[in-house]
Amino acid sequence: MRYILLLRGINVGGKNKVVMADLKADLEELGFENAVSYINSGNLFFNSEEGEERIREKLESYFAQTYDFPLPFVLLSSAILQEEAKRLPAWWWDESAYRRDVLFYLPEADREQIMAETETWSNDKEQIHFGQTAFFYSNADQADYLKSNYHKKLLKSSFYKKVTIRNGKTFQKILELVGKD
Repeated sequence: MRYILLLRGINVGGKNKVVMADLKADLEELGFENAVSYINSGNLFFNSEEGEERIREKLESYFAQTYDFPLPFVLLSSAILQEEAKRLPAWWWDESAYRRDVLFYLPEADREQIMAETETWSNDKEQIHFGQTAFFYSNADQADYLKSNYHKKLLKSSFYKKVTIRNGKTFQKILELVGKD
């Protein structure tokens, strides 16, 4: 099965440095096959016949032994991600929107709490869709963005460190790299 590994908070402003080429090689040494990375922000793909829980345990152990900083991550099967993409509303695919983000839930994220905290963020310019693996955000208007709920409230939210964010173009590339149907 093909898996997607999304790391949070690496290679930002020179902090939490993770070299993707080294990580890909280490994933192969851990027994994961066909490891590939996309850009330097922690988007990796690999094949494994092991169960998701066993993969998660191996990754947690490896990260704890290899890095001197926490390395939160999301692990998804390609099938789950493709199913998520099929359920997205049409508005999210509109590439003319000023901003489109995908906020993937880390394992410790409380989805109900995130939904409650963001339920008032939607309006005539901002839209949110809550999925199984992430919540999806779109803002249609650049002029409105700096005044948007998302821009003003995300960093202050109680859940900010419990999600890892990818923009719309990166999400589409991730789908492409896992073999979108």
